[in-house]
Amino acid sequence: MDEKTSFIFEWESGESTVSALCESFGISRTLAYRYIGRYLDHGRPGLVEQSRAPRRVWNRTAEDLVQAVIALRRRKPRLGALKLHELLREQFGRRRVPAVSTIELILKRHGLLKKRKRVRRIRETHPVFKAEGPNEIWSVDFKGEFRMGNMRYCYPLTVMDAYSRCVLAVVGMHKPTYEGTRAVFQALFERYGLPKQIHSDNGEPFASAVSLSRLTRLAVWFMELGIVPVYSDPAHPEQNGSHERMHEELKAEATRPPAYSLGRQQRKFNAFRQDYNEQRPHQALGQRKPVEFYRRSRKHLPRWIAPWKYPRGMVVKYVCRNGAIRWGVGKWVMVSTTLVTKYVGLEEIATGKWRVYFRDTLLGYLDEETLRIQDDLGRLRRAEKKTEKV
Repeated sequence: MDEKTSFIFEWESGESTVSALCESFGISRTLAYRYIGRYLDHGRPGLVEQSRAPRRVWNRTAEDLVQAVIALRRRKPRLGALKLHELLREQFGRRRVPAVSTIELILKRHGLLKKRKRVRRIRETHPVFKAEGPNEIWSVDFKGEFRMGNMRYCYPLTVMDAYSRCVLAVVGMHKPTYEGTRAVFQALFERYGLPKQIHSDNGEPFASAVSLSRLTRLAVWFMELGIVPVYSDPAHPEQNGSHERMHEELKAEATRPPAYSLGRQQRKFNAFRQDYNEQRPHQALGQRKPVEFYRRSRKHLPRWIAPWKYPRGMVVKYVCRNGAIRWGVGKWVMVSTTLVTKYVGLEEIATGKWRVYFRDTLLGYLDEETLRIQDDLGRLRRAEKKTEKV
């Protein structure tokens, strides 16, 4: 039952005045009497939502002009509304032709415009990344690829401690893969211990703009180790400014000119890292060197990852091979393929509304009506389907 029908039922009961009903339903007396009039004239069908389109369009485009636009577009399918507008002016001379925006509407109405792919965007949150000590934040990024002497590409993976500016790794790879990146971090964790946070941009393999809460397999592994993955806003490299500044020096000193092969290029990276950490003074450190500030983390890499125990009262669900959890009988809720074989916890906060956690991290909110999970704070809106091509 909608609000209009409820209003009419209350009015017919005669228990309240129209003014009291208007105050109760939050509508004006004018709108109330309009609903009553429609109901008296047409019954319940009169309460159905009516079209808001104007009954008469005084500046409607003439039909011959509409057909001319359609014919031009079909004859020259590569031309857009702006160029079609110019051709129409030439064709009709002094006669007034439709505006560019009107031509676009005509093309859209007749299915002559391709729908653009929906771009998944992440809403900016303007995070603040300020480390108060070593190993609080490690920043990580892939410096732009470049071609070596043997004509193969090199993708340098760089890891730096945000507090001390100490470069922990510069590793050249032929491809920026999850497996290669994880192997580098495995070695770093064994040597330096674990940081509290790892700060990256929104690119693979660190984050994914089409995944729930930007999760990737690498981010899930970090979370299992007790590390919090944090991300810069899209198109805001200044939020990781010290890392980008280090990349400028890396590019100037270790890639110009590039070495012939990956092995020789790695030797140049190693020499740069030693010089950057042990020989070069840094203004942000009071003209001291990064090696003077960096200390190994007290948190060691565990030999195995212990299963997570969710608090009592939470509903624990297993993420199946399709990346979804079972919900009721024959129903599925998509979570993320990065969490396959993991367990998530659900906490009911209202009837049909649930918080969804992976370990101690809030992923988003589940609505039983739609059987979809909305990301935490709405930062990332996942597309329901890929836009169909016209």
